Amino acid sequence: MARVITGFERLLESGRLRGRRVGLLANPASIDAGFQHAADRLRDPAVCTLAALFGPQHGFHADLQDNMIETPHDHDERRRVPVFSLYSETREPTAAMLAGLDLLVVDLQDVGTRVYTFVYTMANCLRAAARWGLPVLVCDRPNPIGGLGVEGPMLEPGYESFVGLYPIPMRHGLTIGELALLFNEHFGIGAELDVVPMEGWTRGMYWPDTGMPWVIPSPNMPTPDTALVYPGAVLFEGTQLSEGRGTTRPFEMMGAPWLHGDRLAAALNAYALPGAWFRPVTFQPTFHKHAQQACGGCQLHVTDRGRFRPVAASVAWLRECYGLAPASFAWRPPPYEYEYEKMPIDILAGSPHLRTQIERQEDPRAIAASWEPGVAAFETVRRGFLMYGEP
Repeated sequence: MARVITGFERLLESGRLRGRRVGLLANPASIDAGFQHAADRLRDPAVCTLAALFGPQHGFHADLQDNMIETPHDHDERRRVPVFSLYSETREPTAAMLAGLDLLVVDLQDVGTRVYTFVYTMANCLRAAARWGLPVLVCDRPNPIGGLGVEGPMLEPGYESFVGLYPIPMRHGLTIGELALLFNEHFGIGAELDVVPMEGWTRGMYWPDTGMPWVIPSPNMPTPDTALVYPGAVLFEGTQLSEGRGTTRPFEMMGAPWLHGDRLAAALNAYALPGAWFRPVTFQPTFHKHAQQACGGCQLHVTDRGRFRPVAASVAWLRECYGLAPASFAWRPPPYEYEYEKMPIDILAGSPHLRTQIERQEDPRAIAASWEPGVAAFETVRRGFLMYGEP
């Protein structure tokens, strides 16, 4: 199997950075095929002068486990550069942080879901760079869940947040480089942007097809299987059910002390959702929601990733969790990701519609059908930013 060559590796081969003072936005997943970190490749004086490091949510070292824990600024003693946190008192680099740089390089592994703050950290960097006249290079990496599937509710005006700044669906089917172009051009950021494309990636590829090593991009994204279910399973963050944090399979297992896994699995498997099987489980999270308590629930097994629709599957899951225990089910209250008034489920879904559809116990197939006009409109826009073809 041929290996995909990332945008960062192609950038190094080009010699374009020679003689420039460079800032790098990265985290532990920013590695090359030999497991060398991007920051170590850039600290070579023959490549460029590495002048600053920037870290997204969870930190440059991705060592902070939970959401909504800000990361302090730091200094990298080995590389002898400052490390600026963009999940701190600021989520946009300041003029002082960018001072003296000739170029900002972004090399982050996205997971293909609207609700992932790394892409909005990138957007904030583009905004700051546009303001201060700094060029930006985004090094493209694979979308681990492929570049064909587009699914889920659109984000609507008034529900913008740090987990969704622009009107795109939950599963967008774009790479981080394609998203950068979309944000910069279609949504009008207007930075001096160049995207360094990959070599060997096609839209039908899932992560196992790339020949690349998986390094967790954030603490609760341990495997490519997690990324596959995440576009829908992230919705459970807007509830008081455990989304499996504190287990070895976050976002693949959901449950709560008041749920009965056998009844839940039977109800879900009766839908015969394509590419999905729900297995009853009992699990005990070591931290986060319902820590040290036995939770009944299900583990979602993807049996056919090409047919699997992660948002539709999790909406059915959410609907049945509510319907089986309406007196115990509760939505998570704010605050959530710097939003202090709106319900977390609403900013995750992009509007209040999904919450009300679940509360009315609408058929999950009808809920999924309600997304289709928005997805079709997005597809028209999306086509103008695709950098790669199908196999």
